[in-house]
Amino acid sequence: MKKILLSFLTILLISQIAYAKENLGLFDKSIRKSGIPKGSISISVRDLETGKIVKELNAKTQVSPASTQKVLTVLPSLNTLGENYQFATRLYKAKNGDYYLVLGADPYLTTKDLKNLLSYIKLEKWGELKNLYIDDSILDNKTWGEGWQWDDDLNTLMPKFGSYNIDGNLYTVVVKPTKINYPADIFTDVFYPTTFINKTKTTASSTNIKLERENYISPDALTVDGEVAEVTKVKVPVNYIKRYFILRLDDALRANKISYYGKYPTGKLPANSTLIAQISHPTSLAVNDALKNSNNLVAETIFKVAGGKYTNSTGTQASAMAMFNNYCANTHLDCTNIRLTDGSGVSKNNLVTADFMSQYLYVTQNKLGYEKTKHLLATPTEGTLKTRMFYLKDKLYAKTGTLSNISGITGYIDAKSGKSYAFAIYITSGNSSEASKKMLEEFLIREAYNNL
Repeated sequence: MKKILLSFLTILLISQIAYAKENLGLFDKSIRKSGIPKGSISISVRDLETGKIVKELNAKTQVSPASTQKVLTVLPSLNTLGENYQFATRLYKAKNGDYYLVLGADPYLTTKDLKNLLSYIKLEKWGELKNLYIDDSILDNKTWGEGWQWDDDLNTLMPKFGSYNIDGNLYTVVVKPTKINYPADIFTDVFYPTTFINKTKTTASSTNIKLERENYISPDALTVDGEVAEVTKVKVPVNYIKRYFILRLDDALRANKISYYGKYPTGKLPANSTLIAQISHPTSLAVNDALKNSNNLVAETIFKVAGGKYTNSTGTQASAMAMFNNYCANTHLDCTNIRLTDGSGVSKNNLVTADFMSQYLYVTQNKLGYEKTKHLLATPTEGTLKTRMFYLKDKLYAKTGTLSNISGITGYIDAKSGKSYAFAIYITSGNSSEASKKMLEEFLIREAYNNL
């Protein structure tokens, strides 16, 4: 009898452990139909009233978050910077007559803005421009994230970033047809030293252009290959953002008919300098772009800028992580099982768990308020959910993420029952298409909405 009882208790214990690891229920059928192995799926669904897990699968397995990571980096950044923070580029005049351009790493700054800002030098008519210094101390000089793919450096969704942000850190290559069977003309829309290896051919009807960066020749060497029948414009990420910014600064001075023959040395703004003018853009714009439109440049910038403010120093990945860790400590989140190496989720070196993501969303909405927090994320018909799950508009608020072989979605769902949940779903599978992974996500979310 004792042996029977012991065996029963053992079976019960094993079943309890299995239940804890795989508390699926209603999701099981959709997973089986998808053909995607359970081992490649992580799920965590958490009740917003109690904070308790209601459904989970491989919830403590480390996975790459892709762009869902922006939820982790942008919300603490907003908390640190405050809702009234402005990305500002400022023009000052020091007591000795020198001018200082203080950069704000503004991801929305344009060449037109720079021309408007420098027009105040001419308008004030305070004498000849002798020295123009640049204070670029807001961010460090690391312009790409750890673990970013070197062979994907022409991807316009992941340009380099830093204190010298301008024009989205992109420029345009124009490919123009000439005579049939002759090479096309290739040039840039603004002056930026680029060497073109021209392998194009002008045709009567077909246009198919491919660009490759020839880093082994020069970082500014581009091979342009393909057929050209009509004028084609291709956006290209700037390879050296400081040089690009300086060239646009030259343009801005010439546009304002300001003669300046000096260099642009870097230096900290002296005390008691006079503010002449500034160009600024609000934090709210950046939060919307990062969380709803998944803009990597904006997410990286806001994370480092917030880190700099938190440490009262130059913004770095280390200072941003110090801010993030402090946020976790203040909200009693254990972040020892995750790893963040950038601010956007582009790097595959980032690691999170579905359990951590749902818990993070639970404590964050407690801190900021549920209505406010969920509306920072996209609902169907917005941003990265613009063409997905229309039937859940104003019921689902989420951040998506996609890398090669990886798909994820995390956020909040207001279920048909009237209850609300935080959830995280990650699918890491090289044997299933992106469409199959997205479809499974939608089935799981629909079931959560209808049945939880």
